Amino acid sequence: MRIIRLKEVIDSTGLARSTIYKYIGEGTFPKPVSLGDRCVGWVDSEVHDWILARIEERDLAEGAPVRSTGHMSMAS
Repeated sequence: MRIIRLKEVIDSTGLARSTIYKYIGEGTFPKPVSLGDRCVGWVDSEVHDWILARIEERDLAEGAPVRSTGHMSMAS
């Protein structure tokens, strides 16, 4: 298991910081894990699964075949 910081979440999702926290508030994005008094991170696999779910939603909306949800390596 790997914990990633906000910069990597932003880089991985393409979302702005404010959008990430908006989605967390709405319950549609993985919650951060407290790492200290003023430090949080996210579980890499949860963020990855969230990205895969967005891809699956897109493909279903377009009527395309559903992709495998197995974990694929994401370039950093």
